[in-house]
Amino acid sequence: MKAVICREPFDLALVEREEPHLAPGTVVVRIRRVGLCGTDYHIYEGRHPFLTYPRVMGHELGGEIEALPEGSELEGSGLAVGQFVAINPYLACGGCVACRKGKPNACVAISVLGVHADGGMCERLVVPQSAIVDATGLSLSQAAMVEFLAIGAHAVARGAPVAGERVLVVGAGPIGVATALFARLNGAAVTLVDTRLPRLRYARDALGIEAIALADERLPETLAAATSGDMFDIVFDATGVLAAMTESLRYVAHGGKLVLVGVAPGELVFPDPELHKREATVITSRNALADDFTRVIAAIRAADIPVDALHTHSLSANDLPDRLPALIENADHVLKAIVSF
Repeated sequence: MKAVICREPFDLALVEREEPHLAPGTVVVRIRRVGLCGTDYHIYEGRHPFLTYPRVMGHELGGEIEALPEGSELEGSGLAVGQFVAINPYLACGGCVACRKGKPNACVAISVLGVHADGGMCERLVVPQSAIVDATGLSLSQAAMVEFLAIGAHAVARGAPVAGERVLVVGAGPIGVATALFARLNGAAVTLVDTRLPRLRYARDALGIEAIALADERLPETLAAATSGDMFDIVFDATGVLAAMTESLRYVAHGGKLVLVGVAPGELVFPDPELHKREATVITSRNALADDFTRVIAAIRAADIPVDALHTHSLSANDLPDRLPALIENADHVLKAIVSF
């Protein structure tokens, strides 16, 4: 079968690999669409801290079930050959302290497809039944966008904004946009901030996120003026940049929350007086849970989010090795690129 493999940084190739084999409790998925995200770009550029090469990337997956084991416990599971599916790429151990608390997204021994283990940038992938997400009623491209939307939905579940609250989302990449969309679904008044004006304009004009603000030297004054000096009940930082994450605390209203969605290597340091005087709640958000995937699927089926407008670029797997550098270079204008197999 065809697969796209990153052999080492800046070395991406289309290769032939052996077909995967079914095992008890697993499903063969014919991969049709793969969304590209910041993780994939970081792997290509050699900037991912948890990865060894070579690696088949890809964890934003849309496909169809191709095979189920005969005579297995999957018979009668509701799964069927030809069924459109997304995949939950966070494979948890099931027994660690986080898993026992119902938080497999924070599993001590988590294996993420496309990062810790080979992912879905290939024609066929064998995954546990537990990783299958029913995408009936969605297009294949929509199915490939479920995972990154689930990360935003999980962040919103962690921050729990309610109707009427002021929410600031810092970072207008795919995760930040997903967070903004689901916070808006909760009824919050959402403002989106980024350093890249083209991304902000696209979020406003194509996605309906009307309140935008450019992250320039006047941003603190701009945000203070927009909130009568109160700042925001909840701030979601989706930048993955330590300096921005630290600065985001200053936009939290007294008594408010700061939700850290992006992750960055290094030490995150907050000025204690600023943290304490707000009695701020600092929350981290990692990956997503099954309930978040369920919420995303329901929102897409109900047309509650402009999911098709998130898909800005398309390319084939054959072209990916040549086109990936241009996508990275043109990042200001790329929201979600999707690869077809």
